[in-house]
Amino acid sequence: MSNLTIEGWYKKNIDDKAIPLGNIHFYVDGPLHLRLERAEEHLQKTLEPEALVQVDMHSLDLKLPDECGPLSDCHMRVYLHNDRGQFHIVGNRAVDGSLMYTNAILIDQLL
Repeated sequence: MSNLTIEGWYKKNIDDKAIPLGNIHFYVDGPLHLRLERAEEHLQKTLEPEALVQVDMHSLDLKLPDECGPLSDCHMRVYLHNDRGQFHIVGNRAVDGSLMYTNAILIDQLL
C-alpha cells in the first residue's frame, strides 16, 4: 500500500511545548487502510470527535528516531477535518511515558 515518512513530535507533559523528534517511517497495508476508512465512515455517521484504530506493529514496520526509543503502546488516531478523515500515529515512549505523535495525513491520500 503506502510507505510513509512523517515528522514526529513528543511532549513530556500534556501542557508542554511539542519537541521535534525527526522523521518517522511506517507502512500502511491494505487491512490497516480499510480500518482507517471504516473509522472515518463511523465518525461521519456518528459525529464522534475521534476514533482510535489498533495497529499491528509488525505490519506497520515502524521506524522511530534513535532519540525516541521504543513505544509502550501505539495506535492511529482518526478524526475529521472539513468532513475528510485524517489520521496520525499516537503512542507513548517506553522510557518515560511521554506522548509521541506524528503530523496528520489524509486517509484518501493513501494509495
